[in-house]
Amino acid sequence: MVDFQYKDSYDVRDLEEIVRILRAPGGCPWDAEQTHESIRRNFLEEAYEAVEAIDEQSPDHLKEELGDVLLQVLFHARMEQEAGRFNLDDVADGVCKKLIYRHPHVFGDVSVSGTGEVLTNWEELKRKEKGQATNTDALDAVARSLPALWRAEKVQKKAKKAGFDWPDISGALDKLSEELNELKQAVAEGTNVEEELGDLLFSAVNVSRFLKVDPEVALGKATDKFIDRFRKVEAQAAAQNRSMEGMSLEELDKLWEHAKET
Repeated sequence: MVDFQYKDSYDVRDLEEIVRILRAPGGCPWDAEQTHESIRRNFLEEAYEAVEAIDEQSPDHLKEELGDVLLQVLFHARMEQEAGRFNLDDVADGVCKKLIYRHPHVFGDVSVSGTGEVLTNWEELKRKEKGQATNTDALDAVARSLPALWRAEKVQKKAKKAGFDWPDISGALDKLSEELNELKQAVAEGTNVEEELGDLLFSAVNVSRFLKVDPEVALGKATDKFIDRFRKVEAQAAAQNRSMEGMSLEELDKLWEHAKET
């Protein structure tokens, strides 16, 4: 039995202590074996589950998922503390200093006219803080671990701030059509297919940016719509005492069109 004080209610410091115990000799073998790399995916999954709770508008679910995200933060901080590089207080110190530095209109004497100016100042201070001397530095600093659609959108937004953008959506739509034709040609020739498909997706993100549509959300809804119609097609096939696997593409297409109408 470990030396631990049981309570009716715990706080962040208690969670920090639990993580320490789990990692310490006599704790949990699994927890002790983990590294930043081994639980990297766990961090991503917990963050996405927290976002799902936000989408559900469920406070109870959000509270639970934020706890899981907090656990990941404490776990990684604990590993660094064990290595003697930094601890949780150092993490808090860093983010506090960052927030103070990037909010001179709150913690300093800078005046702003509104949200737009706040965001402009934020980006300028961020670039200065991170030593981004050029616009390319700012683009290259966008995390490669982001979902590809979001990364493309962030890169495009930063390029826009440098003046590199279409004047309106018509240019973006024309570029999308051009990239589609280039993909068709690549497929026909059997060369550069991946590259041309990437260009097409990048151009599609450009269009979504002009429309002020989140490309991840749009694709997510399209996928949900596909699943819903697929379910209807399968139900229609079952009503005919048939399986989808035994039907021709033409028959399935007819059921698909019917599903679109219902």
